[in-house]
Order: sequence, then C-alpha cells, then structure tokens
Amino acid sequence: MPNNASAQKRMRQEEKRRAFNRVTKTVVKNQVTRARQAIITADKHEEQSIEAVRLAVSELDRAAKKGVIHKNNAARRKSRLMKQLNAATANK
Repeated sequence: MPNNASAQKRMRQEEKRRAFNRVTKTVVKNQVTRARQAIITADKHEEQSIEAVRLAVSELDRAAKKGVIHKNNAARRKSRLMKQLNAATANK
C-alpha cells in the first residue's frame, strides 16, 4: 500500500487507466479477430471481409489516438491485416 497521499492518488489513477485500457484493448482484439476470421472465409463473402477489416482498422486507429497502444503498433497491425486481406482476395 502507498504511504503518502500522492502515491495513493497515483494508485487510484492507475486503476482507472488500467480499466479503460483493458476495455479498449479488448474491443481492438475482438475486431481484429473478427477481421481475420472474415479474411479466412473471404472466398465466399469478400464484401464482409473488407468491412470487417475496415472496422478493425478503425478500432486500431482509435486505440492509438487514445494512447492505449502506440501508433507504430497500430500501423504494423493494420499493415498485416491489409496484407492478409490482399493475399486472400488476390488468390480468387
């Protein structure tokens, strides 16, 4: 336990930030997973996979803007998603 007031306040702030970051990261992970699953089934539903990737990219951008993940981390993950999508749609 913290011994002074400033350390106690810092601990309270960290708890709030941790909860906020956890929610945001969960949303990002879920969207990226949905996009990857949609890419796997891209031969049947190409429009749905493109929409799923678009939503995942949007969530990654939002998380980077809020500072939950680093902007380069978001850029790398978006790049990998787009690479997977392009490979799946090019193999048709």
